[in-house]
Amino acid sequence: MKLYDTIYEEATAEYIIQKSRFIAHIAPVDTYDEAKTFIASIKAKYKDATHNVPVLVVGEKQEMQWSSEDGEPQGTAGAPVLRMLVDSGLTNLAIVVTRYFGGIKLGTGGLMRAYTAAARLAIDKARLCEVKETVILKYEISYSDMTKIENISKTGVFNIAKIEYTDKITLEINGDIDRKDEIMDAITDITAGRCRLLKKESRKNKFVIDSATMLC
Repeated sequence: MKLYDTIYEEATAEYIIQKSRFIAHIAPVDTYDEAKTFIASIKAKYKDATHNVPVLVVGEKQEMQWSSEDGEPQGTAGAPVLRMLVDSGLTNLAIVVTRYFGGIKLGTGGLMRAYTAAARLAIDKARLCEVKETVILKYEISYSDMTKIENISKTGVFNIAKIEYTDKITLEINGDIDRKDEIMDAITDITAGRCRLLKKESRKNKFVIDSATMLC
């Protein structure tokens, strides 16, 4: 079950125009406090910069949204970056776009384009991903059932994440939480009830997607 779209990993990108350097740092976060801590760390690292423009979006439904212009003209820095993130459906991430002024004014439109361009470059490097809730099932099965389970996994009903071989096989599989009952029934049927369920839990996992499909 898909929960939300975000970025896969932390990244940095640089965009230069009219001698001004725009350095975008981006990080995945889970909470507002985590986002603020990341923003503070980047501001401290680039305390000599002309501007450090922060943006954050947190919550599965983008409940927490915040940005600042950090001294740039109103609506030219943090606001357009925040709007891009919200319109793209992204959440649980924080961005700081640092600017070193190059001596040439870019104008309102130029600033908006420059800050957004730097943020987009960072997002591309961080890679977009879907966060899905998956079910994790750990079974003990006999060797005679392994081939049948592998064949079913190839249909996409579930994925085999880990295999341990002893006198029996310990198998960890995962799949969409919405298909939990279907997966468990399939394993029971395949093994004719000979399997033993050792663990059942849910977990959030990231799946990388194509950024071109979202940031348009």
